[in-house]
Amino acid sequence: MAREEQEAESIRVQSNDPPKQEDHDAPNKEDAKPNSKKELSEEDEQLKSELEMLVDRLGEPDKSLYGPALEALRNLIRTSTSSMTSVPKPLKFLGPHYAHLKGLYEAWATADANKALFAEILSVLAMSCTGADARETLLYRLSANTMRGGTSSDLLGDWGHEYVRHLAAELGDEYYARSETEQDTSELLDLAMLIVQFSLQHHAEVDAVDLVLELEAVEQLPQYVDKDSFERVCNYLVSCVDLLVPPDDVLFLRTAREIYRMHHRYYEALILSIRLADPALMRIDFASPSNMVMRKQMAFLLAKQQIPLEWLQEGGAIEDQELLDCLSNTHLSSNFIYFGKELGVYEPKSLDDVYKTHLEDSRASLISVDSARGNLANVFVNAFVNLGFGNDPLVVGAEDGESYVYKTKEHGMLSATASAGLSLLWDTEMGLSHIDKYTYSSDEHVKAGAMLAYGILHSNVRTEMDAALALLSENLESKSAPLQVSSVVGLGLAYAGSCREDLAALLIPMVQDETLSMEVVSLATLSLGFIFVGTAHGEIVPSILQAMMEREASGLEQKWTRFMALGLALLFVGQQDNSDATIETLKAIEHPISKEVQLLVDACSYAGTGNVLKIQTLLHHCAEHVTEEEESVSDLYQAVSVLGIALVAMGEDVGAEMTLRHMSHLMQYGDPTIRRTVPLALALLNPSNPEIPVLDTLSKHSHDSDVDVALNAIFAMGIVGAGTNNARIAQRLRQLASYYYKEPDCLFIVRIAQGLVHMGKGTVGVDPYHTDRLLFSRTALAGLLATLLSFTDAHGFVLDRTHWMLYFLAAAIRPRFLITLDETLEKLPVSVRVGKAVEVVGQAGKPRTISGFQTHTTPVRLASHERGVLATEEYLSYTPIMESLAILRKNPGNETDS
Repeated sequence: MAREEQEAESIRVQSNDPPKQEDHDAPNKEDAKPNSKKELSEEDEQLKSELEMLVDRLGEPDKSLYGPALEALRNLIRTSTSSMTSVPKPLKFLGPHYAHLKGLYEAWATADANKALFAEILSVLAMSCTGADARETLLYRLSANTMRGGTSSDLLGDWGHEYVRHLAAELGDEYYARSETEQDTSELLDLAMLIVQFSLQHHAEVDAVDLVLELEAVEQLPQYVDKDSFERVCNYLVSCVDLLVPPDDVLFLRTAREIYRMHHRYYEALILSIRLADPALMRIDFASPSNMVMRKQMAFLLAKQQIPLEWLQEGGAIEDQELLDCLSNTHLSSNFIYFGKELGVYEPKSLDDVYKTHLEDSRASLISVDSARGNLANVFVNAFVNLGFGNDPLVVGAEDGESYVYKTKEHGMLSATASAGLSLLWDTEMGLSHIDKYTYSSDEHVKAGAMLAYGILHSNVRTEMDAALALLSENLESKSAPLQVSSVVGLGLAYAGSCREDLAALLIPMVQDETLSMEVVSLATLSLGFIFVGTAHGEIVPSILQAMMEREASGLEQKWTRFMALGLALLFVGQQDNSDATIETLKAIEHPISKEVQLLVDACSYAGTGNVLKIQTLLHHCAEHVTEEEESVSDLYQAVSVLGIALVAMGEDVGAEMTLRHMSHLMQYGDPTIRRTVPLALALLNPSNPEIPVLDTLSKHSHDSDVDVALNAIFAMGIVGAGTNNARIAQRLRQLASYYYKEPDCLFIVRIAQGLVHMGKGTVGVDPYHTDRLLFSRTALAGLLATLLSFTDAHGFVLDRTHWMLYFLAAAIRPRFLITLDETLEKLPVSVRVGKAVEVVGQAGKPRTISGFQTHTTPVRLASHERGVLATEEYLSYTPIMESLAILRKNPGNETDS
């Protein structure tokens, strides 16, 4: 090996400084280097002599010798370049003659087949004989192609894979150089497509995609992809999207979708259409499969993403009732209860099961917690823990007179009544009949709670009856403030992501009504943001902007304005550049609120993209120090900047990891507002994903001297552990309950966090990302953001009279199960392996997609970043991604089948 390296180094030195022509045949050349002759074996010496003889022939006047000499050179080089571990010997021995051969080539006048072959040989020699800037490998190859009138991918490949790679590298550089000077690049593209063809035929899909990206020709890729290479090509295309800038990211997604459709992989195409947020493409993909079972599998995905039915049925309503049920999430509740029973967690959990007060410090247990605030905390914990099962012991399952609704006071009664909606989540039939009794109450807070419960109940499900709209719209103009607010918020939760125009007609007038309080206007705007999330609706956006411009400064200074800002920002989730015009319009507002709204709209536009420039811009805002004079105006823009950094970085693993480092710096050097928001940003980066470094950071901040930092860190622990039953967090929260036993506010948030960690008894989560983390639910993101934004002023909202804002999380709550069904949608228990998802893009062969797996029988619980695969070959899945509901069919090729 050392000898080969020595020889390679020797030839590199020679090739960089080739000898002059007259020295070529000098008699004392070998005498000058007495060792070189000894190092060559007899076989190598013979090869060297043969090559030198052929070179000499090319310089002789007899042209009949040229053809055979070139053919002999070609054969000798080709046989040596088929596999390259070091510089091949023919190239090494010909290196000193490269300059001489170039001179001979230039001297040949006729552009015939011999000169074309000569150009090819020089192209191969240039690989090891020229510097990187010369690009002679490419230039001689183009000359050969011109003389021949073209070439083929097979002829290119005959010179070896390394030659093709070298050509591709020089192609990119030459294309860039010509593009800068606006020269013709058509011949480069023709050659590039041959290289792409060769790469795809020889399992070098990554090289092919990289080349078309460099030459800005990705749209030409589909014509060269075949049934053996399309999956690897598409996987790589999609994995590149996070690292590309617009418009390349959209172009890559559209190209991958086109390739999937060419090979009849409509489910994967639909995932990319959803990611592109294009209703027309979704409709085409959803209608493409002729197999109704496959359409039902696609319907489950569309329902999980909350895609409006109207987007899918233009040109004719969907008549198949089973398909409509799948699209409406009708069976979500029954599937969830079945899952709970199979896991043995259906029975209600008491508060003692969650708090485990016997494990807390004895001092804390001596303090009586039978207060209105303590009962309110119990109501929330009870609702979160028993969520979706409809049998909680304090509200839904309580006997008359024992219900906790009547053990709380005023606004507490609103939250207690609304908790019934969370307990009965998704079960619209049972829920409506149970909540109905509260609507007849004489207490306006109980009635308001019932309205909010109706909204929570219908979160993530659609019903033909439209009961939520009928019941809530009656109270939109109510004289009772709690009733009006609950109805507005309830509509937002019930119809999140539905894009219903009739709801816009109800809520837009409220946004524009200057006689209404800022609270109602802001929450109406937020509900519009929930309902039309990510649509940049052409009528709603100008209405909100106009309302902001016409409001008095005193109105804009109220704490509620942040929710108006969020409502506008949610309309632009994922819209990227489309928000530019709105941001410019916002600059016309002279009030300081303008800055906060601009930042929030910009961050939402790039949510989940990992856009580095946006993160840098937001970090600049965090670096500013607000002086005491300015502090009276507003420093909320800094809180928005911190949340915005997490919002842009979430879902993109490398960016999220870098952001954690930024957050630790902000915690050390940031202003108080920034420090208070950092725990919330950490929660947004890791919802339902209790990574130990994040937990340790939050645990440290939960004892901070600034009580607001501590409160937000405690709540963030709840969000990070939401629905995981994580024992580490549970233990830390018990310790915090002992530590803060004399601080009612902190203890209240500790209890809430305990409820969140045990949410749904460990069967649900609030992570917006799903479908192997390829998609994020915009409605779930809206729910998370609204909840976290309320904690930017915890004392003004959640710890004051609007603790019901915790129910915004209902929009983000999703079951974390894998249930397998047969083709008639009946439950079908099978063996599956569940493990940590592994990145397999670009890996050779068919690598395992999970690591550290365990084998279970469905239904099974999937944690964040986990993936399921079938353990046997008895069945085949209609979906390539085993999550939520997966329909299976018998494998016709399974030999073990009896």
